[in-house]
Amino acid sequence: MALTQQAVLAALSKIALPDGGDLVGRDMIRALDIQGATIRFVIEAPTPEAARQMEPLRQAAETVVAQLAGVEKVSVALTAHGPAEKPPAPSLKIGGHPTPQAGPSKPAGVARILAVGSGKGGVGKSTVSSNLAVALARQGRRVGLLDADIYGPSQPRMMGVNKRPASPDGKTIIPLQGHGVTLMSIGLMLDPDKAVVWRGPMLMGALQQMLGQVQWGTLDVLIVDLPPGTGDVQLTLCQRTQLTGAIVVSTPQDVALLDARKAIDMFNTLKTPILGLVENMSSFHCPSCGHEAHIFGHGGVAQEAQRLGLPLLAQLPIDLETRLAGDAGTPVAAGDGPMAEAYAQFARGLIEGGMA
Repeated sequence: MALTQQAVLAALSKIALPDGGDLVGRDMIRALDIQGATIRFVIEAPTPEAARQMEPLRQAAETVVAQLAGVEKVSVALTAHGPAEKPPAPSLKIGGHPTPQAGPSKPAGVARILAVGSGKGGVGKSTVSSNLAVALARQGRRVGLLDADIYGPSQPRMMGVNKRPASPDGKTIIPLQGHGVTLMSIGLMLDPDKAVVWRGPMLMGALQQMLGQVQWGTLDVLIVDLPPGTGDVQLTLCQRTQLTGAIVVSTPQDVALLDARKAIDMFNTLKTPILGLVENMSSFHCPSCGHEAHIFGHGGVAQEAQRLGLPLLAQLPIDLETRLAGDAGTPVAAGDGPMAEAYAQFARGLIEGGMA
């Protein structure tokens, strides 16, 4: 007998909430997906504070669904609808004109800095950055993740971190931790609903602050998630920071590759070593029938890497679980399964090559 959404919801309706009602009656179930014997869904809490207290309910939901006939695997994520309550802002002004410096530098205690860039948005660069950071941390590396996408910071959501960093003296910033990774993002310092309307000098000042005023501690590698394109942030990072190298992410689509070539040319112009390319959304494997489809084409990045004489660091498929995990604040690399193993292999390759 095939599994149905009605049967799953009926099972979940038996889980009572501490303040009354149940998960289904309170409309807290999202993204319910049934693929054969695998069931995935998200429990959406009203606030991040409530979500932090709902882990026993998440486990109960996973257990009750796993007991349904025909179910082999259950994946349940927790997320929150509303913004977190934030403590008073530290007396630290973010953004402004950069301060002069003698030459390229890097934070004390940081061994390597890897920039993850792309020529255009929408190719999954931030997803690759967060999952690579977690995969490296799971292999024993001390990892930092800097979200340098000033206009569109997404790492706080993807890493499940929403507290405001402390600044005890108004000069230094204490970064946050998530999934074994030290994290800093402009999104943690500003109102998440407000647009960042800054000119170039303010962007450069903010980037300089997040590199130089954050207490990163001792790190084997700091991953910098760059914004798309070839603008002020990229220019500032490459010229003022001792970068180990850059990783360029693209989909196999011809349009994406056109812009990826511009990113490659930018890094070459700025004398930043390119460590290799990543082909994201390389293929789609249907969980029901096993058919493999190439939604954005296939192999274009591999061919480009061969043409340029650069390593192809990874070919990552497009995957529903990756999206659900990122939205829920737990990168897919933090768990088990094919995608977690794909990122683990990616991380091992960087470590073995002396790049991380």
